[in-house]
Order: sequence, then structure tokens, then C-alpha cells
Amino acid sequence: MNEVTRWLPTTRKEMELRGWEQADVILFSGDAYVDHPSFGAAVIGRILEAEGLRVAIVPQPDWHGDYRDFRRLGRPRLWFGIAPGCMDSMVNKYTAARRLRSEDAYSPDGRHDMRPEYPTIVYSRILRQLYPDVPIVLGGIEASLRRLTHYDYWQDRFLPSILLPSGADLIVYGMGEKPTIEMSHRLTSMIEDYDPSLSYDENGEACIGREAFAKALLGEEQLPQTVAVYDALPTFAQQDSIVLHPHEECVAEPKKQAENFRHIEEESNKIHAQTLVQKAEGKHIVVTPPYPPLTTEELDHSFDLPYTRLPHPKYKGKRIPAYEMIRHSVCLHRGCFGGCAFCTISAHQGKFIASRSKESILKEVKKVTEMPDYKGYISDLGGPSANMYQMHGKDQSICAKCKRPSCIHPQICPNLNGDHRPLLDIYRAVDKLPGVKKSFIGSGVRYDLLLHDWKDSQLNQAAREYTQELITRHVSGRLKVAPEHTEDHVLQLMRKPSFSQFHQFKAIFDRTCQRAGLRQQIIPYFISSHPGCREQDMARLAAELRPMGFHLEQVQDFTPTPMTVSTETWATGYHPYTMQPVFSAKTPEEKKRQKQYFFE
Repeated sequence: MNEVTRWLPTTRKEMELRGWEQADVILFSGDAYVDHPSFGAAVIGRILEAEGLRVAIVPQPDWHGDYRDFRRLGRPRLWFGIAPGCMDSMVNKYTAARRLRSEDAYSPDGRHDMRPEYPTIVYSRILRQLYPDVPIVLGGIEASLRRLTHYDYWQDRFLPSILLPSGADLIVYGMGEKPTIEMSHRLTSMIEDYDPSLSYDENGEACIGREAFAKALLGEEQLPQTVAVYDALPTFAQQDSIVLHPHEECVAEPKKQAENFRHIEEESNKIHAQTLVQKAEGKHIVVTPPYPPLTTEELDHSFDLPYTRLPHPKYKGKRIPAYEMIRHSVCLHRGCFGGCAFCTISAHQGKFIASRSKESILKEVKKVTEMPDYKGYISDLGGPSANMYQMHGKDQSICAKCKRPSCIHPQICPNLNGDHRPLLDIYRAVDKLPGVKKSFIGSGVRYDLLLHDWKDSQLNQAAREYTQELITRHVSGRLKVAPEHTEDHVLQLMRKPSFSQFHQFKAIFDRTCQRAGLRQQIIPYFISSHPGCREQDMARLAAELRPMGFHLEQVQDFTPTPMTVSTETWATGYHPYTMQPVFSAKTPEEKKRQKQYFFE
């Protein structure tokens, strides 16, 4: 076997090495191609490959000139997929001050010229021009969080669903394994049955055109967890749907956008969600409810696929910064029930935790230990929040009726099972593996879960054990936590616990390190210019932190990103849940003054 065939093909020559005339699905990625379960294009490619499909990836195509990168693999049998990147392209490219970042973490050698702004739109328009009859499916965080009317900080205006400017046929939002698999089943069945709506390529081979795609996926059985545009509202969307204010009304009256957003967030965090409908530009945008979270078996399947865990050989000798960060890390779970107001994780992954099995995790750790550059250290056993592994509602019937975006704010839900024992078991099992000198926790830790009184002595004991083991065995010199602010009224808007809990946790951290003879630091993250935060709040923050001796490296000026409560509050002036006006620092001068308090 040629070495390059371990990766999904990226060129016509690599397709020929596999004996392919045509790919079934071609993915266009805004990121460099790293065949690793932390990179979305690789995950979707491997998932479809496991379904028996021929999948190719075109990473970071040149969008200038004659579009040869978009032509080089020809027409796919089923559809084109757009995977714009693991980060929102504009967050990846620009700071909160709208300045160019020092590097693009997902491009070789951090180059800035490897992707356009809004690659979802740019790639889709090119493909629509070149292949007018081929279906285009959007995925990834950029499209997922722009599925309905959203505020765009970089253009400073409200924009409609990204489906409209892109000209694409469908968005698969969130973590896309389930809808993508179902989509492939429906479309391949049409070809096997020679459905009369099929198209035919230049060789006379049956393939999916836009008519067949619409028939399979946009009729009365529209896929769950997708977004589509309709001229006339389909029957299924007329029943038990939430009809949002139209896009044009949100632009004219931003308060209506705030009203819309509460529905959008609640439905994305419910087990039994409703369909959402919004009119825009004379058309109907229909968002179907998400699939249930992946089961452990389904998540294991996704992580156990034959990833090389390496960048494609075309990048030999080049550094991909994002890959350098995660090359020796292992993700244990998906989802986050923190519901932080400024965070997009629950909007994309959901609040319900999907956890891998111990066997799957250990299998991946063993793969890491076999990598040529591995030195004995696992850089992170983590997830969106490090210590939520296997946590869930004790009574699922209560969760089935719940629409709270957070399970731990304003108080920790009494139905939450916050048991740290399964996670301790994982840490101890990993540390016993041959070749593992030490495993670290690089993901952020929720100390409010560790300090909570669980009304169960075993859970409290497990939390104490976890805290002790975390600090003494799994900190690589520095432990990241995110109090975000010191002032209670700002923390309430952020959906974060009182800063008094940070003081409590830091005391435990310092005492534990002292007893163990460890010289370690706790690294707190803070945000300036968040909605509700005024200059005097930053002055009080600085005054409280100064005696604690922190050198504040991890400071983030609030960046409004699509589909968060904080962004909607910042952009509309109203909190979506209370509909009360909220002050936000908006001008560059106001934001600069707030951030300056970190450096005085």
C-alpha cells in the first residue's frame, strides 16, 4: 500500500492510487487536512468512509483565478460538503479589536492567506457557479451558528441565515455524524433504486442532482438537525413549530431579535425540541430539531475510526499550530451543561454530555504512546469542560421536560449527578498504561462542581479525591480555570458562579501544593467589556486581583460571536430572557479602557 493512501485522498492522483474514477462526496475544508478526531472534516470523512462511501477532501482550496482546486476532483456522485474550519473563520482571523491575528492556527506555518473570510459563502458560490446541479451541504461551526438571523460583529449588522448568501442546499448543524449518515443512506438508496429524479454525469453514471436531493431530504421527511430554505412552508413545519420574527423585522427592531434568541437557545438545548421557522427575503428558513446526543457506542465508533492522527504528508516540514496543541491529547466527552452566556459550545455540541467508554479512551491513549515524537506525556485528558465526563440527570424524565440552557446556573440542578468517580477511574487507568509517565489536564476545570455540596457523602468524597488528584498529579505547572469576572451582577449575566468560589478553590489549590511540595500556578481567565460590565466594574476587578499577585496573561476583550446570549444582548441592547435593557461597552475607546485595567 502506498503510504499516502492511509489518508483520505486530496488529489486526482491519490484517488487513482485507490482505483477511484469518481468520489461519492467531496469535502472542501478551510483548515489544513489533519486526519485526527479533533478536526471536523476528518471526522465526517471517516464516518462516511465507514458507511462504504468514497470520500475526498480538498483542504484550503485557492479561491482566486481559474478555480482549478474546485475543479480538480470533478463532480461527486452524491454531494459537495463545505467544512469551513474548526473555528469561526472571522474569530480565527481577527481579534476583538478587528486586527489581524498573529497567525492562523489551522494553516501550515500559521499562514494568513490560506483561507478567505467566510469560506462557507466563498466556496459555496464557486461550486454553485461551476457545478449548478450538484447539491451543496454546509457544516461546521461557521454555518451552524449562522443558521438563522445573527449579528455579525465584523460587518456590524444583522445578517440572515447563511444559506441565503451561500446558495447552498442544506446546513447540517451541530455535531454532524447522525444527520450525515442518514443523508448518505437516503441518497445512495435513490441511486440503487434508479429514482426518476436522478441526474447523470458525462459518463452516463447515475448521480444525485439538486432535484433528487430535494426529493430525498427536503420533503415532508426533512432530516433532523438540518436547516433548509423553502418557497412555501412545508406541511410538517406548519404543525407544532415556533414561528420566529422575520429577519427584516429583526433588522428594523433589534428587540425582536432578542425575543427570537431565547427560543433559538432553548430549542437547541432540549431533548424534545420544536421546529423553528423564520421568514427572510421572502423565503422560509426551517430548522428541524436536533438528534438525541450520541450514545457511548456511537461516540466510540466516531473516535475509533482509522485516523492516522497526523497531518497529510503534503505538509511535511510545516507546522500546523492547532495540531501541535492537541497531537498528544485525548478527548473524553462532548457537550457542556455550563451554559456560559458568551460560549458557543452548547449551541454547537449541546448541553447533554456524550461520553466515550473507558475502553475507547485507553485504545486512543495507546495510539498516542506509539507516535514517534511521543515523550511519555499526555497533554490533555479533557473535553469542553474537563470534569463533566459521564455526568447526567439522575431522572431522565425530568431532563426530557427541561429547557434550562444551563444545569449549573443560577444554581446546580438537584437532578444532576455530579459524580467524579468515573473520571478518576479514567485518569488512574491511563496512568497505569506502559509508556505513560504522566497525564495532564489542559482543558478548563469547573471548580463549582468540585465545591458543591452534593447531598451525597460519596459524591462529596469523590469531588475531594478528584481535586486532590488533579492538583497533585495532573497539573503541568499551571491549572487553567475561568472565573471571568469578580462582580456578581456581571457574573450573573455571564452565567458564572460568584467569585467567592474562586477564592475558595484557590485556597485549596495553594494549600494542596504547599503540602505536596509543588511549585504550581493557578491561571485564571477574565473577560473585559462583557455586557453589563462598566469601567467601574473593571476597576473593582483590578483592585480585588492586585493583592492576589496575578500576572494576567489570559485576558480576553469580549468578542461578539454568532448565537450566544452575550452577543444578542450586546447587539440588541436587551437581555433575551428578561427583555430588560443592558449596557455594553461598544466603542473601541470604551473597550480599550476596560481592558487597560488588566495591565495597570
